Amino acid sequence: MKKVSLYEKIYNDILEGIQTSKFPPGSKLPSEKELSIQYNVSRITSKKALDMLAEQNLISRMPGKGSYVMENQENEYLRQEPLRNSKKQSRIIGVIMDAFGASYGYQLLLGIERECKEQDLNFILKCTYGSKEAEIEAINELLDIGVSGIIIMCVHDETYNALVLKLAVENFPIVLIDRQLKGIPISYVGTDNYMAAKELTDWLFRHGHTRICFVSHASVMTPTILERQNGFVDYHLEHNIITNESMWISNLKSMLPSANRGEASEESDLKLIEDFIKKNPKTTAFFAIEYSIGLLVYKTLQKMGQEKEKKVVFFDGIDEIYDSNPIFTRVKQGEYQIGTNSVQLVVERMKGKREVETRLIPYEIIEGDKRKPE
Repeated sequence: MKKVSLYEKIYNDILEGIQTSKFPPGSKLPSEKELSIQYNVSRITSKKALDMLAEQNLISRMPGKGSYVMENQENEYLRQEPLRNSKKQSRIIGVIMDAFGASYGYQLLLGIERECKEQDLNFILKCTYGSKEAEIEAINELLDIGVSGIIIMCVHDETYNALVLKLAVENFPIVLIDRQLKGIPISYVGTDNYMAAKELTDWLFRHGHTRICFVSHASVMTPTILERQNGFVDYHLEHNIITNESMWISNLKSMLPSANRGEASEESDLKLIEDFIKKNPKTTAFFAIEYSIGLLVYKTLQKMGQEKEKKVVFFDGIDEIYDSNPIFTRVKQGEYQIGTNSVQLVVERMKGKREVETRLIPYEIIEGDKRKPE
């Protein structure tokens, strides 16, 4: 028989203590903090066990005073058997994604699913679609369900989610994927975006492009985007070539979450790109931070009849077997391996490992079709 989950273990032990009068009516139970230390779990886990006992009127929880065994000994729950870990309840983790699609996320989820199968885990998927409020709601829903760990791709935002920080402080098994929170002690699986950006810039230099426009979202400087920008800038500096924001497009908004998008549309972004190209005719290549932005640039170049004169490179994209569009040079992240490694890390945390670990998964530079003009 499978082991019960951690919160069920605490619940069962306290229930048995009440049934055997180890905790007689009116006695005070150990606090959330004391239970978390005793069982080597997060306070969220110990809180869930106490909340379940309170919901069944076995204990009374008084803010600031503690939890006490109820005086009523006729409670039907006192005669129940300990909780068993049914298949539905057993070893469930939560997976929270900003979003996913063919260009990025599908292979990552496939890796998570396959590794969960290997680890005898089930997982529940939640998508936040760029909303921090939806992210908080998803975390709370998963905690209410009683998941044993969470894998999360945080939304693009310059401020950190306080609930994620709280989980980290309380040693709840949580692992970040794709977007690392710098300076926060949470295990992370992703790509070395800095080196990948330098290597992608090197590809452009080797193919004769030194007037390169960096293209990104407006006013969103997450660690992932910053790493890609720094890699791009540092490569230029190492080759004594100046690049600065006057030579960039960094005000695109149509790909941002709706809360940050305002009145922007794809049409307004296409107009911004077209205006830049007209004002900067000597620019020969565009380095886009992601696939969707790269496609906006390429669509504009097609409209202007310049798609064969100028190069567009970016991160992610659709594998060639699915791609009916021109084949671009791009960074292909090890999505599948990011997925499998994230499950491995969260399982280690579930087993009590406290050390924070960062795993950088190898990437590839996929070269565009050489038959297309440089």
